Amino acid sequence: MIQKINTEKAPKAVGPYVQANKVGNLIFCSGQLGINPETGKIVEGGVLEETKQIFKNIEAVLEEAGSSMNHIVKALVLLKDIKDFAEVNKIYAENFKDVLPARSAFQVAALPLNAEIEIEVIAIEK
Repeated sequence: MIQKINTEKAPKAVGPYVQANKVGNLIFCSGQLGINPETGKIVEGGVLEETKQIFKNIEAVLEEAGSSMNHIVKALVLLKDIKDFAEVNKIYAENFKDVLPARSAFQVAALPLNAEIEIEVIAIEK
């Protein structure tokens, strides 16, 4: 059975999808952009500010699903410019305390809403 996960503490989907789907104890989160849920717009300040907002959004979705950042098992990072990887990686590392997820990172040609970065995660229930 698929349980749809949605929270007002994270941005609404910008297309025909949910913030996450929970199947058993697995949580499959849709890719998050650096959108402030209060304004519905990408935060200003570039890739680093977008990354910080993305982790706030991911944390909100995971909390709604009964999980947390320390229960992420896989992450996918999509960057508009791979040259931003080292700086983004510093913020990424700050968001994981006990468990580091498996991860892939790629440069892509473009992201929705002209974002600089998008992050998608898979987590397990607490």
